[in-house]
Amino acid sequence: MSRSVSIYVCQSCGAQTRQFFGRCNNCGEWNSIIEEKINQKSDKSIYTKINSPKEKSPYRSELISQTKNQLIERISSGYKELDRVLGGGLVPGSLVLIGGDPGIGKSTLILQSATEMAHHKSVLYVAAEESAQQVKLRWNRIEDAESNLHLLAETDLEMVIKELDHLKPEVAVIDSIQALHDQSLSSSPGSVAQVRECSAALQQIAKRQNISLLIIGHVTKDGMLAGPKVLEHLVDAVLTFEGDRFASHRLLRGVKNRFGATSELGVFEMQADGLSEVPNPSELFLSKTSAPGISTIVTCEGTRPLAIDIQALLNPTSYASPRRTTTGIEINRLHQILAVLEKNMNLSLSRYDCYLAVAGGLEVEEPGADLGIAAAIVSSLKDIELEEGVVFIGEIGLAGQLRLVRQMQQRINEVIRLGYKTLIIPDGIDTSEFETNQKLKILKASNINQALIYALDNN
Repeated sequence: MSRSVSIYVCQSCGAQTRQFFGRCNNCGEWNSIIEEKINQKSDKSIYTKINSPKEKSPYRSELISQTKNQLIERISSGYKELDRVLGGGLVPGSLVLIGGDPGIGKSTLILQSATEMAHHKSVLYVAAEESAQQVKLRWNRIEDAESNLHLLAETDLEMVIKELDHLKPEVAVIDSIQALHDQSLSSSPGSVAQVRECSAALQQIAKRQNISLLIIGHVTKDGMLAGPKVLEHLVDAVLTFEGDRFASHRLLRGVKNRFGATSELGVFEMQADGLSEVPNPSELFLSKTSAPGISTIVTCEGTRPLAIDIQALLNPTSYASPRRTTTGIEINRLHQILAVLEKNMNLSLSRYDCYLAVAGGLEVEEPGADLGIAAAIVSSLKDIELEEGVVFIGEIGLAGQLRLVRQMQQRINEVIRLGYKTLIIPDGIDTSEFETNQKLKILKASNINQALIYALDNN
């Protein structure tokens, strides 16, 4: 026997309650709670069945040292930038979730990749939000030749699973998971229950048929992936597609990856015929101008080093409380660096408004950019241009000391590749293998005062 029980689920955070509330007690959202019906079975539990005298538990575990190693042949997506973020390509039987703002180019990127993979693999593209004619119009802009890409415009989960079971493609695309609908559930498409059940059903068939599944997901107004958190735990990789819709470049970032490094970054450029790869992304984030308040740093996104320009502007304030504004840098990080400069270099920065920005719109979160930020602030304050060809790498401590950062060898190699002349880094790093390079001068500093003396010595 089974009976139906009503529960109330928040569509923003997935919290469940036994009664209706106008405001979710967990996330604070208004009018986000809807009613869902679940069936409760009165059968005996699995634990009771296993421990009954009639049931005999099989022995199926084995020593991990005796488990056979299996070579995994990844599937190339057709784009080196996407393969980089995935860790080398798609793993058969894996689930990859791609999220991003509306109009950012998620569907275009995945349709281009599916078209490239269809030249040598069987690929199914499930369009749950658009008709087949709409997808064909977009496909005509990015591909002129014939393709073996299969297209299915369907929102019914049962029909999608039947098509996957019959066609048995090597790669499948679901665009999007919020548009799929399970007829056995009474809730509307996009609800927590629908997304959870549809994702679980797709995972089962993907693992059973060894299908690489690409799932496109919506995001909320806060930029978070819509739906329950169990969706992100269910998939093997979570990618976010970022960028300004009015700018040309897009950033594909890996948030989670069970088969590769996280925080990997892929750079694309939006053109008339679709998205194209950017093989040298450092060009996007360098302003190529010399002026007071501009410094160059090398940051690491995953395993990729990127040269970026930091821009700072200081103006005398006419108010008691100076204004601090950042673009691409956390505001608290700026406050900390300003406090260190004011304490250790006797600078009256409290009388100046400070504006800080990262060229190209990239979000820089790592502390290795601290030294470059400090150099840009002092350069703008003194109205002095930094020496041309100088790069800053290092984290600043609260006492003004410079700390080591990770992946220094990759960063120095990027500095050499781009042809910079001088590199200022924290002391304590072994740079013996780079001393033979006559074109790069490496200066080591133990504190912020010494580093800025090096940077402003020739001015």
